[in-house]
Amino acid sequence: MDKDIADKFPSLKNQFLIAMPSLNDGSFTRSVMLMCEHNEDGAMGIVINQPLNFSTPELLEHLSIPCKRIPNNNPVLAGGPVQVDRGFVIHRANQLWQSSLNLEQNISVTTSSDILHAIAKEELDNDTFIALGYAGWDAGQLEREMLENSWITAPIDPEIIFSTPVEQRWQKAIQSLGIDVSLLSSGAGHA
Repeated sequence: MDKDIADKFPSLKNQFLIAMPSLNDGSFTRSVMLMCEHNEDGAMGIVINQPLNFSTPELLEHLSIPCKRIPNNNPVLAGGPVQVDRGFVIHRANQLWQSSLNLEQNISVTTSSDILHAIAKEELDNDTFIALGYAGWDAGQLEREMLENSWITAPIDPEIIFSTPVEQRWQKAIQSLGIDVSLLSSGAGHA
């Protein structure tokens, strides 16, 4: 049955998945997700607005990657509850790396360590965020959550990812749809 539901939805890859106020799950409350994959087998995304309590330089130091000086001081993000020991670098797609997924709007997600060394050497600008972990859904699971009004979608916007402070990304993503955040209900329903 879940596969049947999945077949009726368009792909959400290259979209923001935005948590509705009714979604009260610790990992996803007021989250904005960068959707990296969505097909009949499931979906994968990275949360872009849940900072952890340490910065990029602290993570690089922990990984024993020497820093030239102080590289970008962006917070490391909690990308989702799956494989929290795995890192994903969200950056502009200006350069190819060993393992990158190119999305729309000149955005890439890279998982290879060569990009971490480039961050440490200040070879990338501050339009770079590291996220630990990701969110994953089995076939039909995300579609079912969409039908339950847990999420809304919006086109990905580099301005929200790279120029909006982390704590304002949820509001900005919703406002990008022309929706007044104060008018959103915390309850779910169907017409």
